[in-house]
Amino acid sequence: MGRVFEKRKHKMFARYDKMAKAFTRVGREIAIAVKAGGPDPAYNPRLRTAVQNAKGLNMPKDRIDGAIKRAVSKDAGNFEEIVYEGYGPHGVAIVVETATDNTTRTVANIRMYFNRGNGTLGKTGSLDFMFQRKGVFRIQNDGKVNAEELELELIDFGLDSMEVDDEEILIYTAYEDFGKMAKGLEEKKIDVKKAALERLPTTGVELSEEQQDEILQLVDKFEEDDDVQAVYHNLK
Repeated sequence: MGRVFEKRKHKMFARYDKMAKAFTRVGREIAIAVKAGGPDPAYNPRLRTAVQNAKGLNMPKDRIDGAIKRAVSKDAGNFEEIVYEGYGPHGVAIVVETATDNTTRTVANIRMYFNRGNGTLGKTGSLDFMFQRKGVFRIQNDGKVNAEELELELIDFGLDSMEVDDEEILIYTAYEDFGKMAKGLEEKKIDVKKAALERLPTTGVELSEEQQDEILQLVDKFEEDDDVQAVYHNLK
């Protein structure tokens, strides 16, 4: 009985830890958006998307409002967006997006994770040819949306492709059409769980299960770092 309780407690803490990290990341998204375009979501599309993402994580409204207020205060930290690129073991390409107020700390940590994971940190831009930046919008598939009709309606807003499963609908756009699609979904009053410019691999690397575990452990190390916003790789 005690072992079962400990296991449940561990899972509960892991879930809270994951939620806390997600809130930290979206809080930095909000801070960067406010610094770039002001604190009013009505006139700041990037902030509107960040707030939308926060709501998709069930972040309480007072925490969202608090993040915006902190971002406009004189004592607010200035977060810089930096992308790091490199290779993990077995030739898997990895791109790490960060938002940091201390670049010295961040690059030291990123380099350490690569080195300890038998990888190497490369030059910025060296992996651009292996990833394509796309706008990705995630919508809850509650069964009320007619996917075929939605697909036709979104073509005018830059729809590139769409994937549908039992849980969600994924909408893809070209990088330059991200804002147009965000506006289109907003006009149609379609709730978006998350919207982001993601890096999708153009080629993939096939590995054994044991080798995959090495890569995924390295990815976990990156994602545990508070400065890391997103991690992309080309592991199939």
